[in-house]
Amino acid sequence: MLETYTFGAETAAPPILIVHGLFGSARNWNVIAKRLSETRFVVSVDMRNHGHSPWAAPHDYAAMADDLAEIVAEFGGVADVVGHSMGGKAAMMLALRAPLAVRKLVVADIAPVAYGHTQQGMIDAMRAVNLAVIEARGDADRQLALAVDDPGVRAFLLQSLDVKGRRWRLNLDQLQADMAQILGFPPVDGAFGGDVLMLSGGASDYVQPAHRGEIKRLFPAARFAKIPGAGHWLHAEKPREFEAAVGAFLG
Repeated sequence: MLETYTFGAETAAPPILIVHGLFGSARNWNVIAKRLSETRFVVSVDMRNHGHSPWAAPHDYAAMADDLAEIVAEFGGVADVVGHSMGGKAAMMLALRAPLAVRKLVVADIAPVAYGHTQQGMIDAMRAVNLAVIEARGDADRQLALAVDDPGVRAFLLQSLDVKGRRWRLNLDQLQADMAQILGFPPVDGAFGGDVLMLSGGASDYVQPAHRGEIKRLFPAARFAKIPGAGHWLHAEKPREFEAAVGAFLG
């Protein structure tokens, strides 16, 4: 069972389930979760092989969707689901495999397609950190900087570092083994007819006009919106705008 975190009081509305992306954790979403919990009950999760959740194989979207279905069942059987990047793909797969478990779906800056880039460089950079000499997060940051220029990306990765335990809270071996599955999206028959918001960063290129045909095939009621000036990490770069768009869509 995935590690879960709850915010706010239960209401008559279904809970909002927040699903993070690759190398992330529920912790990355605390600001959004707390804001949304002013009016709704919110559940966020650490995905398998991330955070405080179990390490398990395989790390593919069928398995991730089944994990999420267990959580939805635990919290009443139906949820509004918000997923970013890898979490967005897992949320889409949940809706396609278990449509009765999802009332509304928000997919943040990802499409149900295969991507050509790789995240292997991030795994290599984390593996290169000599954890035996780490006394503070800054020690790891200085080592990561040799491979990762962007301080924001380093700060994001370091949220998954257990400094005291001198370990990554990421199953890097499994994530590497299943990287092709994570970057891809399996063939799916059928469609999810419920309300879907495809919410993208205006400065991101993850959701292309060429992807719309496949999105509409799987999610015929999908609507599209962009947050101006936001990149792929739209919830972190424009949290108020993201929260407002999600809140208005979910009601």
